[in-house]
Amino acid sequence: MGAWLLLTSEAEAPDLTFRAERAAVAAALHAFCDTYLCDAPGAVGAAIRYSLLGEGKRLRAVLVNAAYAAAGGVGDVSALAAAVEVVHAYSLVHDDLPCMDDDDMRRGRPTTHIVYGVPVATAAGLAMVPLAARTAAAAARDLGLDVPTTGAIVRELMGAAGGAGMIGGQLLDLEGEGRPLALTDLERIHRLKTGALITASVRLGGLAAGASASQLDAFTRYGDAIGLAFQIADDVLDVTATTDQLGKTAGRDIALAKSTYPALLGIDGAVTRAEALVEEGCAALQASGLLTPQLEHLARYFVTRQS
Repeated sequence: MGAWLLLTSEAEAPDLTFRAERAAVAAALHAFCDTYLCDAPGAVGAAIRYSLLGEGKRLRAVLVNAAYAAAGGVGDVSALAAAVEVVHAYSLVHDDLPCMDDDDMRRGRPTTHIVYGVPVATAAGLAMVPLAARTAAAAARDLGLDVPTTGAIVRELMGAAGGAGMIGGQLLDLEGEGRPLALTDLERIHRLKTGALITASVRLGGLAAGASASQLDAFTRYGDAIGLAFQIADDVLDVTATTDQLGKTAGRDIALAKSTYPALLGIDGAVTRAEALVEEGCAALQASGLLTPQLEHLARYFVTRQS
């Protein structure tokens, strides 16, 4: 892994900060707001805009782009990547509500419900899900994809957001507060709550590029592995980083009496587990000829990031 660094000159090396992709997604999110929020009630529309246009790493969107390119896609997939970011932003708005994790800071600024109130934030989150589906469908059509593929893309995104994905994982997470969980139970929660949308992001890029069934399977295994690694890294950062570094309140897992990977495995054990998952995910892509410098870099960044 990583041998490309020795074989590629500096001039030829890909931009692994993904500046162009992030800029394109930011533009697509502004276009989303201009297109879909015109008729939204004032406060709800403002809350959606606030949640979408703040600072963010856009990692899931970048994964869509990277998987699309790895599978041979040549179009502009930024609108589809933006649809994933809409779903992710919805999940953050609801995750921060008082009835959930009850947090007052996200991405370095007050959470949506602190600014707009709980009823408006709740309504904004609910509205973002069908709007994300509309955006994904429109993006697929603009890419020239056929009806079956467009349907598969929308189902993939909505499935990741629903009861068999993020919502189901969030419910299990809430039920697990205040009681010890076995490692298998903890991993099940986070493969749904965090991993489902990360896996969907990779698969969406593959679907949009016309990936084969075997390629989609490799993307799934990669997404499953790095999605879990991402959450393990989050758990570690919650106890090792500061609020200023994270842009959200540090120590929330302890405050909410949640089972975490550092609590079960120790910090070193959690880091080792996350690194092993990254290797597992990259190996799945390498075996299918899909491992690119971008996808390897993203996987490794998932566990080395500082926020």
